This record gives sequence, structure tokens and C-alpha cells, in this order.
Amino acid sequence: MKDYIIDYPHLQSLQKRMGGILVWLVCWLMWIYLLVPLVTLGGWLLGDYKMSDEMRWFGGYSSLLQLLKIYAITLLIQALLWLCWVFFRSRRRRYLLPASRTTVDDEQLCLFYQVKKTELEPCRHAQLITVYFDDHGKIVHLEPKIAHDN
Repeated sequence: MKDYIIDYPHLQSLQKRMGGILVWLVCWLMWIYLLVPLVTLGGWLLGDYKMSDEMRWFGGYSSLLQLLKIYAITLLIQALLWLCWVFFRSRRRRYLLPASRTTVDDEQLCLFYQVKKTELEPCRHAQLITVYFDDHGKIVHLEPKIAHDN
């Protein structure tokens, strides 16, 4: 099986790893927050006396309906905040990439990716290019596949 760069988490920056862990943790906490009353309700409906006592202590079925309203509002607010974040992020991206308008020549590409210009030149007209990486994410070899005319 081929080794893909996604299989090397050590190539991710610390900021990306911490961000991923934070999102994972928040999602699980929200999931647990939403499931605890439903598990209690399920136990109560199945006749578990411990759950029945807990349902009476929390206020019974009417309390559950109030909680479900709060949950629905919470989910709606979270969805709206997420949509706002996606909208502003997409608008912001347009202004963050002025470097994409600059022209980059072959020497700059070779310097940045640490590739020899002699290896880059055959790739210019290739239909398919296979890029080989080492364990640290550095480009080791470029292999162009030239399109043949029939």
C-alpha cells in the first residue's frame, strides 16, 4: 500500500493538532450534553426505578420538554454561528491571498520545494506527475508521464 502524506500526523503543525483536538473535544461534550436527558428518559420509559426517581427529581416530562426547547435553540444558535463563520471566512479568504496574483518563476519554485530545475523541466508538459515524498514531507523525486498522441 502506498504511503500518503495524510498518514504522517507529525507533519501537522502544533496549532493544527491542538485545533483538531479542541474541536473533537467540544463536539463530544455537546453530544454527551444532548444525550444524557434522552438516556434518562429511555431508562424511565423502560421502568428503571433509579431513572424514574431521577426523572421525578428533575421535574418529569414537562422538564424534559423545556430542556428539549433549550437544546433546539442551542443547536440553532450554533448552526447560525457556524454559517456566519463560514460566510466571513469565505469573504476573508478573497482578501488574504494577494500573493496568488504574483507570478512565480521556475527558480523560485525549485528553491521553495528544493527540487532541481532539470527535474522540473520535463514536468511542464506532462499529463500526469507523480510526486514522491520522504518521511519528513520533503519532495524526493518527480516522475512525469508524457501524454502520447494516437
